[in-house]
Amino acid sequence: MVGRVGPAHLDLSEAHRFPNRPVLAGGSLHWDVLGLYQGVLDGLREAARSGGVTSVGVDSWAVDYGLLDADGRLLGNPHHYRDSRTQDAAPRVWDAVPAKELYRVTGLQHLPFNTVFQLAAARGSAQLAAARTLLLIPDLLVHWLTGTVGAELTNASTTALLDAATGDWSGDLLGRLGLDPELFPPLRQPGEVAGELLPAVTRETGLAEGTPVVTVASHDTASAVAAIPADRPGFGYVSCGTWSLAGLELDQPVITEASRAANFTNERGIDGTFRFLRNIMGLWLLSETLRTWAAEGLPTDLAPLLARAADAPPFAALVDPDAPEFLAPGDMPARIAAYCERTGQRVPADQAAMVRCILESLALAHRAALRTAAELSGRDLDVVHLVGGGSRNDLLCQLTADALGLPVVAGPTEATALGNVLVQARAHGLVADRTAMRRLVADTQHLRQFRPSGDPNAWAAAGARIGLG
Repeated sequence: MVGRVGPAHLDLSEAHRFPNRPVLAGGSLHWDVLGLYQGVLDGLREAARSGGVTSVGVDSWAVDYGLLDADGRLLGNPHHYRDSRTQDAAPRVWDAVPAKELYRVTGLQHLPFNTVFQLAAARGSAQLAAARTLLLIPDLLVHWLTGTVGAELTNASTTALLDAATGDWSGDLLGRLGLDPELFPPLRQPGEVAGELLPAVTRETGLAEGTPVVTVASHDTASAVAAIPADRPGFGYVSCGTWSLAGLELDQPVITEASRAANFTNERGIDGTFRFLRNIMGLWLLSETLRTWAAEGLPTDLAPLLARAADAPPFAALVDPDAPEFLAPGDMPARIAAYCERTGQRVPADQAAMVRCILESLALAHRAALRTAAELSGRDLDVVHLVGGGSRNDLLCQLTADALGLPVVAGPTEATALGNVLVQARAHGLVADRTAMRRLVADTQHLRQFRPSGDPNAWAAAGARIGLG
């Protein structure tokens, strides 16, 4: 994506799009990280053709990492967080650091694929034994672009190895888990210059020598939250794509037994903020459903499916989106049907009913997460910003407004890319501060309003059916 920023304009254009296809090899699911890096280079080449490029910033998903050997070479393709290797890893971590203590130090919710559990699963492997440096995925791409080594803070905070109080790697945790502290590079703050593009990269892409790579909020959700067009503090957000990240922006973490029991996380944002949120499975349920239907030769054009789903009977069947059986790739409609049978519900009768089931269930999960976040933090909510790809889904936006009984502001769709660009722009002095960044998004991007309707009692009863009351 190429962003152009000025005092009263913020334009974003797509330079290049390329596929991201995880690969199952040797019984393990991996990222094709070299293919992704080639896509990055191709994109930079197209960006160079569009005009002068002031700087480059990289954001990505969280938790996954590459390991480098003593020569700085990648030791195999990084594992994908949906790989099954972490299924039994948590007890090994908790034997060394009990779950309550791990949360007290890191403030991070329990997810079976957190970096700490991936490293526990890798313990004793030849690859980990040979490793000298661990780089999270965006840091790995920055390393290949610049030759420099570092760990960006917002993404590092998703590893469950960062001390929430100090904002640094926890030496105590690393020692008790048997992890070499030398594996973990120095931390970088969003807005720092990580380095300049290597000569080989400038030759490959046509970008100018000396082009800086600016450290942005490299966790994609942190970048998305930086671009939320909020004009007052009483807002909640849902960054909605493959995952729904629903929560609040706070100045201090909320690390209590109640927040741990509710499985809320405290991830770092820009400017010392914390993203107090819960991960929800998100539109993964819908995308995997569509993929299964496509393989079966069924219609997958989303617009007519959503129109039919809007007219389908409400609350006919509901699922907990975070049920563990929905995590792995595979036949999602069959798994949803099995969930409904197991919980005594009627299986969705057709495609429209299945889509309605998924979107109502996500709206209920958004409702539960945001209400719990407000309660745990003592904050009041008066509006919800829904950003990311899910903001294009009018039915999901309306159902979320109905479930919460609050107005929903939908957009921008490309919040992550906008947040990335705005952190770079601020580093160059083009935007004054976080407030100005958000005002610029609100003034320049297409936003839509959804007002709540329907019966709040019906939503409460529906949530209670699946434990999301």
